[in-house]
Amino acid sequence: MPAAQEVELPIGGMTCAACARTVERQLAATEGVEKASVNFATRTASVRFDGARTGIEALVAAVEDVGFDVPAAPQEIVEQLERKALRRRLAVGAIFATPVFVLGMLEMQPVLQFALTLPVLLYSGGPFYRDAWIAARHRSANMNTLIAMGTGAAFTYSAYVIATGGREVYFEAAAVIVVLILLGRLLESRARGQASGAIRRLMELTPATARILRDGVEVEVPAAEVGVGDVVIVRPGERVPVDGVIREGASELDESMLTGESLPVAKLRGATVFGGTVNGTGAFRMEATRTGGETALGQIIRLVKKAQGSKAPVARLADVVSGWFSLAVLAVAVVTFAVWLAFAPLSQALVHAVAVLIIACPCAMGLATPTAIMVGTGSGAERGILIKGGEALEAAARINTVVFDKTGTLTNGRPRVTRIVPAAGYTEAEVLRLAAAVEQWSEHPVAKAILARAEGLSLEPATDFKSIPGRGAEAAVGGRKVFVGRTVEVDGAYAGEFEISDEVRPGSAEAVTTLRTMGMDVWMITGDHARVAQAVAAETGIEAARVLAEVLPEHKDREVSRLRAAGGRVAMVGDGVNDAPALARADVGIAIGTGTDIAIEAAGIILMRGDPRGVAEALALARRTLRVIRENLFWALVYNALGIPVAAGVLYPWTGWILSPMIASGAMAMSSVSVVLNSLRLRKTR
Repeated sequence: MPAAQEVELPIGGMTCAACARTVERQLAATEGVEKASVNFATRTASVRFDGARTGIEALVAAVEDVGFDVPAAPQEIVEQLERKALRRRLAVGAIFATPVFVLGMLEMQPVLQFALTLPVLLYSGGPFYRDAWIAARHRSANMNTLIAMGTGAAFTYSAYVIATGGREVYFEAAAVIVVLILLGRLLESRARGQASGAIRRLMELTPATARILRDGVEVEVPAAEVGVGDVVIVRPGERVPVDGVIREGASELDESMLTGESLPVAKLRGATVFGGTVNGTGAFRMEATRTGGETALGQIIRLVKKAQGSKAPVARLADVVSGWFSLAVLAVAVVTFAVWLAFAPLSQALVHAVAVLIIACPCAMGLATPTAIMVGTGSGAERGILIKGGEALEAAARINTVVFDKTGTLTNGRPRVTRIVPAAGYTEAEVLRLAAAVEQWSEHPVAKAILARAEGLSLEPATDFKSIPGRGAEAAVGGRKVFVGRTVEVDGAYAGEFEISDEVRPGSAEAVTTLRTMGMDVWMITGDHARVAQAVAAETGIEAARVLAEVLPEHKDREVSRLRAAGGRVAMVGDGVNDAPALARADVGIAIGTGTDIAIEAAGIILMRGDPRGVAEALALARRTLRVIRENLFWALVYNALGIPVAAGVLYPWTGWILSPMIASGAMAMSSVSVVLNSLRLRKTR
């Protein structure tokens, strides 16, 4: 087993971005950990570590050492239990805080207020104080620290007032603050549940059971028990349980959950079908080829989960700020208290200090980026656009130049021979026989076109076959050395050539037009003849000056580098093995999902359907997501920039404004909810 390993751990108990920062620092400092990233929105930690030096047990222990936990239950179950606990604590808090609030407004029964506030703080607010104590033991501060200090100060001061015979108490502030914060966290939790709905909807696509043949008898088993090689029976209207190949029967399948394409796809014997797709009116038997997490749907879910747990570069500032934010707020609260105490009564100084502690919430800042990424990548996945992570998403949002590969991207990738031009001394049939004899050993699309044209002809055997990437192929045929490339050569002499055409995809012209409308500089790159390339460019609307033809595979990435050096932020769109270096070289690679695995591996964005119009859709989604991230960060920063001075009473000498701690707690709670709701707008992106 290789030493380098990666794991994603669910993290329980995090309540703000500072918590996530604490866990991230703790994991990063653990021996053997190479990289750790904690996502507050998804409540997960992605850790890359040296398996020879540490293990899962050590990582879990590190998390628990700073007061958090790694739940064994699935994340969705954990979140449901957390919401249930929040509702219970909120209900108890509201029952006791309501009479405290009424009595406080009437300035009545301070001793009764004391008695009613105790269960609110001890039960409903208990986790705040426990987590604040754990953070203090590890010499750190987070949102729980601010809440505990604010409510604790209000309660302690009020208890002191009662003990000394006074009546000016703030029990209602302490009780109502706890209730409002719990309400805000419950609303935030529900909103985050909606934000992560894409994963849940994808997981629900796999049926719970499947019918398979065992010893010739049809039996129903859990879908998880289907194994590779099993014969699965799929009836009309049912979802396909696993990936496989049709062995008997035919139908039309709705593959929109994979590709975003609404039209059903005809599937005959020998066709590949995918788990989670919906069968039409036909029935068929299929042989399972991939099951469980190895199915196309399983890989999509894994990819989307990884993307949603990633961070965009734009989040770095928020991470740094939130890491120190709670400590800075504590300092501001102390200064606020000291300044007001010099000019006003102790009670007024306390009100301003508590308001500062409560209103200063780093949660909104911590949620700004991950919730937008979560919703944006989830929305894309439901449309057949897979964005591999925050870095790819942010890079895609900044693209101004799009480079298309031609064959299999702008065209269908199924070329056909339209004309044979023999040289003097050769006939069309002879040139075709020689070329087909060589190409019968090749898997290249052009080779298949030549063989299709030669169907029915008797071909001589070929020996010493050699493929020359980007140029063609050669072999010995009947004692002669035959080379087939852009021309056909026999013993080094020109023998003729083929005119090859490849049908342009229906959406290619629309894709180019849309991208140019978005302000993109659109190029095409191909190893094909300049004449053929220009014809495709004319049909799709690409300017002739932006066509790079007769480019060898190993030089495609060099052309991408040249465009980047000229100031372009380049997206490379391709589908073949020879596109992989260029996909990796670009600012972001976009792979047509119908292409090869190596192209998909090298890309940052994958289009599950072979439609180039998805390029514009993916880039538009990335732009909108980055815009929402910036909006979230802006408002989170503005909220704190304005809220803290108001809470500190900076404006009081001129306006007479005093911010109640209760109003501060409500504003703090809604700031986090507003960030999540703003991110949810991405679900409606068109």
